[in-house]
Amino acid sequence: MILYITVAAVTVLLGSMVNCRPVTQPYRTTRQQMCNRVCLFAVFLILFALSACRLNVGNDYAKYVEFMHLVNCDAYVPTEAGFNLLVKIIYGLSGFENYLLVFAVYAFVTIGIFLLGMYEQSEDFPLTFFLFMALGYYFQTFSTVRYYLALALALYAMKFVMRGQWGRFTVLILLGSAFHKSLLVVIPLYILAVLPWKKWQLAAGALFCTTFLFCQDFYLKLVVFLYPTYEDTEYLEGGTSYINILRCLAVLAFSGIVYWSGKRSGSTRGEEQKNAEVGERYDRAHFYFYLNLGALVLYVFCSFLPIISRIGYYLTVSHILYLPMLLKQVEDRRWRKALRAGILLAAVLYFAIYMSRADNDGTLILPYKTFFFHDMVNILSDVN
Repeated sequence: MILYITVAAVTVLLGSMVNCRPVTQPYRTTRQQMCNRVCLFAVFLILFALSACRLNVGNDYAKYVEFMHLVNCDAYVPTEAGFNLLVKIIYGLSGFENYLLVFAVYAFVTIGIFLLGMYEQSEDFPLTFFLFMALGYYFQTFSTVRYYLALALALYAMKFVMRGQWGRFTVLILLGSAFHKSLLVVIPLYILAVLPWKKWQLAAGALFCTTFLFCQDFYLKLVVFLYPTYEDTEYLEGGTSYINILRCLAVLAFSGIVYWSGKRSGSTRGEEQKNAEVGERYDRAHFYFYLNLGALVLYVFCSFLPIISRIGYYLTVSHILYLPMLLKQVEDRRWRKALRAGILLAAVLYFAIYMSRADNDGTLILPYKTFFFHDMVNILSDVN
């Protein structure tokens, strides 16, 4: 745990020196731009090294090693074609079952895309990166590596949604779905989040949500159709996260306070901020708000679905961009400092709770082990 806290502290400190909106000069690299590059590279290197050097760290590490072995033996596995092809290529080039390199490639791409997405889209990179670490997104990449690559792509793809570049958005999502097909759900969900919802449409949507209460069997059959391997397993038990519900409610309340305070003061700062973003066609605040509202609806009404947490994360990952944006719209400096302190305190508390459960089943990122000093445990194929 000391290692993880140290890594989090060092990378957050480096991230605090990054300004994602540096003043540029033609034909000249400014000091801030150089600082950004050095700090971002250092952050990437630290996070990548910690992830790539791990061995049997993560709740499904051994299961993935088993999947890779079966892929190499041309046996059936429930993983997507992109994952299988990557394993085939790496194992073929290595000449042996080099699962360490597969995990390293996933870490390289996943962390790189997360950092790039945050740097390009955040209005306050230091706060965004702090939330990325404190809310456990980085440490969760040690588990379900396919899904967290998809989550990184979903975050990065938000910029194409904002620009109305639906072709690029769709191509990126389709490519990502070759590694985790659940990523396909962001196509309709992100489109719904940018629509100019009217009150009667919201009422109709609320009425539709009641179908999740009375037609659960139908939706479960739909899930089994999409995920045949879930049939007759414990994965169909469903469940929801009360912490995520509270988080969505807190963000919703915060956005409401910022909106009404700005409306009362007659501030146009949010509109000016939106128009200042080159190439954007949609209001980012509107987009993030409805992503948060959609996640709350899913966590409350669809708790019976076994994949609800994965779908919800595609929506709530926007919090690391939305909260810094909301803070920027608070004009009173004292209130802005107080609210920022509240966000930091809540995130630290979340991180403390997460780390206290880091050795539990479902997380298992503790104890940290590396291939330099440890050997891999036997997988199912070795035992049989």
